[in-house]
Amino acid sequence: MPDNACSIEPLDPFRQLVIDGMSLAARKHNIHGLIEVDITTARQRIAQIKAQTGEALSFTGFIVHCCARAVDENRQVHAVRDWRNRLVLFDDVDVSLPVERLQAGQPVVLQTVIRAANRKSVADIHREIRALQAKELGDTAWGRWLRWYVLIPGPFRRFIFRLAASRPNLVKGLNGTVLVTSVGMIGKVSGWGIPLAGHSLAVTVGGIEDKPVLLDGELRGRPHLRLTVTFDHDIIDGGPAARFTQRLVELIQTGAGLEETA
Repeated sequence: MPDNACSIEPLDPFRQLVIDGMSLAARKHNIHGLIEVDITTARQRIAQIKAQTGEALSFTGFIVHCCARAVDENRQVHAVRDWRNRLVLFDDVDVSLPVERLQAGQPVVLQTVIRAANRKSVADIHREIRALQAKELGDTAWGRWLRWYVLIPGPFRRFIFRLAASRPNLVKGLNGTVLVTSVGMIGKVSGWGIPLAGHSLAVTVGGIEDKPVLLDGELRGRPHLRLTVTFDHDIIDGGPAARFTQRLVELIQTGAGLEETA
């Protein structure tokens, strides 16, 4: 006799929201770039900050800071196309970021938005992320809205998503203009993540691995972060994508913003 023992759990309403969002993202013509970035300087500076202050600075917050600064200098990469087929380029870079929070003692990953990240320091972003992680979710208006949301028939839910996606101000208000997400820095497996992104630009943080680098005639192991940069090719061409990526690499490699943190 087959063993059919199992447990059944209800699908969290937030997961249904994610599924509907992925349906919209699957319609985009995304291109991906897989890159490796030397993070020796950044890691050393973060370690120095911890020794000085006793607090471990959020590495994700540092990546968000670098991404927002690179977008600020190449704003086409976070453009949103409106219903009149125009590109809207916002001054503020609002970064959408998944943050794990507690609800009834259980970890729940919710998407949050770091507003105007291009105008914030690494320390500002770090404190904002830590404050969110420390705040337990209660019976919020957001949670109550989600419970009603899943009762709407699927085709109508996805129609609402497509309609909202053509309203740049609504997109920015609900989900930011750029996505930064992470599949790495967990365990010892190193690799790249390939997202199904609904934003014009997504940066996916992968694993970290030591790679030999020739310095002063000697091979030395230096940690390299694997990143995936994803662009909506309907909006972003190769030139702007390359300039953004080059600037992002420069900012991360030099530990941009960490010199201001004490």
